[in-house]
Amino acid sequence: MRNSPEIEDLLRRDAPQVLGALVRRYGHFDAAEDAVQEALLAAAGQWPSVGVPGNPRGWLIKVASRRLTDALRSDQARRQREERMAALTPRDAFTAPPPGERAPRADDTLSLLFLCCHPALSPPAQIALTLRAVGGLTTAEIARACLVPEATMAQRVSRAKQKVRGVRFGRPDRWEERLPSVLQTLYLIFNEGYTATSGAALQRRDLAGEAVRLTRTVYRLLPGDCEVAGLLALMLLTDARRDARSGPRGELIPLDEQNRDRWDRAAIEEGVALVTRALSRGRPGPFQLRAAIAAVHDEASSPESTDWDEILGLYDVLVGLVPGPVERLNSAVAVAMVHGPRAGLTEVDALSGELKGHRLDAVRGHLLERVGEPEAARAAYESAAAQTLSLPEQRYLRARAARLAD
Repeated sequence: MRNSPEIEDLLRRDAPQVLGALVRRYGHFDAAEDAVQEALLAAAGQWPSVGVPGNPRGWLIKVASRRLTDALRSDQARRQREERMAALTPRDAFTAPPPGERAPRADDTLSLLFLCCHPALSPPAQIALTLRAVGGLTTAEIARACLVPEATMAQRVSRAKQKVRGVRFGRPDRWEERLPSVLQTLYLIFNEGYTATSGAALQRRDLAGEAVRLTRTVYRLLPGDCEVAGLLALMLLTDARRDARSGPRGELIPLDEQNRDRWDRAAIEEGVALVTRALSRGRPGPFQLRAAIAAVHDEASSPESTDWDEILGLYDVLVGLVPGPVERLNSAVAVAMVHGPRAGLTEVDALSGELKGHRLDAVRGHLLERVGEPEAARAAYESAAAQTLSLPEQRYLRARAARLAD
């Protein structure tokens, strides 16, 4: 029997809490994750026919705990582990926890995120482990999202689990220093979903949606952190445009050509409210500034009414905090809109030695087209198209180049 969407959402939402409860209680991240997967499969098989229990998370913890203790008892060190586990074996968790037994902690999801974003892991491994342990995606789903073979992703996840084996579960002692890594991982997941770096599809909506869901979870746990609020606002304000940024055949539609009536106004209002509150609390961080820039774009009724002076001012502050080439390239676009395309080209040319990839040439082509140098613009567009692995971006850039050849 196929699960209802409500049961699927419930299982996905509770999975990280159940995994966190087991890892906190028993350790053994790898074995605990296997036990949780077995509990989820059991729930998927039983709940559609017998109904969802009154305490579904407790049911999952009970079943997963039994599977985990069975697995640990069969290990080579069975006797030693049995002695230790005997004192930890949970009571019946089908209803509320008995007096004296702690319920799953509300921040187990956040602790899992810290574990998955351990500094010993590379960014691709952090993304894979986060999607697996916190997002509840299967290895096959993660492989499809990241466009790698399932066997490759299985090895990546396995190696990541090995590296975090033995790491103490819970927030690290200096957890504030690790939070930026968590937020950056979620941001990378969202960006890959919103603009796929390769393949036939411009967007992977499930991946972007998962990033928003996970960031909402972090925001509920840390509502007072302005950068968490800024990241959630940035995702909402950016994702609000997704229905308007591709045509009926999946073709890319740039921001200034999008039908703004198709933008998600509810998401824009929520994002604007989030970033406004965050900015009012003190010195803004990078995610808040990026969200503020997105808000200026989203609140403009037309491309012509966009307040580019405000955007440039925000980029000046952002580049002061994050003086990376990507931020400076985005700032160059704002410079071109305020001071003219020649000024923007000067900024772009200054980045040619440190920024590689198609976007630099795409921006250069756009600015060269605006200053009336069609041949140079066409060459820049063609160079950009040759560098991107995204088919919709390739088609868009080649179409711009072809138009200038006529």
